[in-house]
Amino acid sequence: MDLIEITTPTDSEEGTTMKIQNWLKKPGDRVVKDEPVVELETDKVTMEVEAPSDGVLESIVMDSGEDVRPGMVIGRINAAASTSSKDAGEKSTGTNYVDPKKNTSVGKGSSKGRINKALSPSVRRFVAEHAIDPDLVSGTGRDGRLTLNDVKEYAKKTGSVGGAAARSPASTPKTAPTLAKGPLQGRRIEHSAMRRSIADHMSSSVATAPHVTAVFELDFTAIATHRAAHKQDFAARGTKLTYTAYFLQACVEAMREVPEVNSRWYDDAIEIFSDVNIGVGTALGDKGLIVPVINGVQSMDLFDIASALQEKTELARNGKLQPADVRGGTFTISNHGVSGSLVATPIIINQPQSAILGVGKLEKRVVVKTVDGQDVMAIRPMAYVSLTIDHRVLDGSQTNSWLSTFVSTLENWPA
Repeated sequence: MDLIEITTPTDSEEGTTMKIQNWLKKPGDRVVKDEPVVELETDKVTMEVEAPSDGVLESIVMDSGEDVRPGMVIGRINAAASTSSKDAGEKSTGTNYVDPKKNTSVGKGSSKGRINKALSPSVRRFVAEHAIDPDLVSGTGRDGRLTLNDVKEYAKKTGSVGGAAARSPASTPKTAPTLAKGPLQGRRIEHSAMRRSIADHMSSSVATAPHVTAVFELDFTAIATHRAAHKQDFAARGTKLTYTAYFLQACVEAMREVPEVNSRWYDDAIEIFSDVNIGVGTALGDKGLIVPVINGVQSMDLFDIASALQEKTELARNGKLQPADVRGGTFTISNHGVSGSLVATPIIINQPQSAILGVGKLEKRVVVKTVDGQDVMAIRPMAYVSLTIDHRVLDGSQTNSWLSTFVSTLENWPA
C-alpha cells in the first residue's frame, strides 16, 4: 500500500494556533491531486488543505474540532488504490464504512434508520454541556454529519439550553448548566481559534507596551472632492475608490516625516523599516477581526493602493486569505468609525508594531474657518483621527508631528 500523508502547512508563523474545521472527504472517497480535502482554521485565517496526490482517502488521523500544529499528519491517502469511481461511489453512499480513527461503523445502521453521525470533539462537548440529543438534530455536513454550527443553531431554535433532551419523552429533563453560582443561567459559546488569538494578542500588547493616544480632527473636504471627481474613472478600471486608500497614502507621507512610527522595539535598539506595510483591520461580524496587509505602500500610487485594498478586503470577507496575506505588517489602521464610533481609545497596538491609527465616524459638523481674515462658521465633513503609540518608542512631539503631517496631507489633497 502506497500511503501519502496529508499534513498541515509548515509555513505558518511560530506559535500559530490551528484547528481542523471540517473534512470535505471521508475515508473511502476518491481524491484528486490539489483537490481541497479539509478546511483548517488558524488564529488568523481559514484555509483549505489540498490532496498531495491522486488516490483514495485511507484514513483521517485528526478529526474535526481537534487542535493541530504546523507540519502535523492529519490524514493519509492510498495513492496505489485502484478502486473504480463506481466502487468509490458505493463507499460514499452505501450502508457501511469504517472510520479508521474511531473504529465506528458509519452508515444506515442506527436504530432509527438515520445516518449514525460520528461526532467531532467540539460537537460532543457542546451536546453534552447543553443536554442535546444528537439524533434530533439534522446534520448539514457530508452524509448527514453534524457540525458545531448545526447543534448551535438547534439549541437556539429550541428556545432553551438542552431543549432537545428536555422535550424527548425517552430522556430525563436536565437543568441548563449555570455559568455562575446562584440563580443566573446562561449558555456557553466555545471560543474560535481566531477569538482566542485576539484575546491573547490584545492582553499581551497592553502588558508589553505603555499605550498613549493623541487625537486630531480631520476635514474630509479635499479628499471628498477628489474622490467624487475620480471614482467613476477608478470604477471603469475595476476598482472602487475608498477613503481608506487616501489614508494609506497619507500614512506614507507621515512616515517620511517621522520614520520612527514605522518601527519595532528591541531591548537594545529600535528597528526602523524602509518598507511601509500597512495592515487594515477588517471586521468579520461575530467571528472577530482580521488584518490583511498591503505590502510596499511607499511604492504605490492611489490606484494601486485602492486595487490592493479591494482585493485583500474581498478575500478577507470571503474567508479566502492565506497566511502570507496577514504577515509582515509594520503599521495598522483601525477604521472603527464605520461602525459608528467617534473616538476609540486606546486602540490596542498590533505587536510588535509601534503605533496604530484610528479613524472615527465621518459626519457633518459646524466648524470655525478663517475666510479673508474673518472667522466664519462652516459645515464640513469631519472625523477624529487618533494615533496610539508605544511610549517606549515614541514621544508626544513625534506623535503630534506624525498626525499633523497625516492631516495636512489629506486636507490639502490636490484636486
